[in-house]
Amino acid sequence: MRWTLRPFDALTPAELYGILALRQRVFVVEQACAYLDADGRDPASLHLFATDAAGRYVACLRVVPPGTKFVEPSLGRIVTAPEVRRTGLGRDLVARGIDAAIGAHGRVSIRISAQRYLERFYGEFGFVTQGAPYDEDGIPHVDMLLRA
Repeated sequence: MRWTLRPFDALTPAELYGILALRQRVFVVEQACAYLDADGRDPASLHLFATDAAGRYVACLRVVPPGTKFVEPSLGRIVTAPEVRRTGLGRDLVARGIDAAIGAHGRVSIRISAQRYLERFYGEFGFVTQGAPYDEDGIPHVDMLLRA
């Protein structure tokens, strides 16, 4: 597995295409959710992604700076390709994302907007649910916070 962490402006066109294609494959096609992926937050974010030995994009997330979506820095668009699920890659992705957020913003709390069915998964990293569930694009979500 090859891991890469880059700011938006340093992504190559091929890397940006690979990230967007993976996000659309899962969030739009697999989850049948029509939503605006290009929400204006990518240019300010760091992008963490993994490619396999064949060069396929299999995991990615973005580290969104504080004050952009939430007061705290946040992890978003956390996604793994269907063929690599249940291999530990998702855990590796989130752990690396937390490390990237700390590296970029220091030891501060990190917030996520998690799909509700993944609440326990994120809880294993220390994220704690904040507030009531809500609907985002037809999918139940919860805000979760990892305290510094």
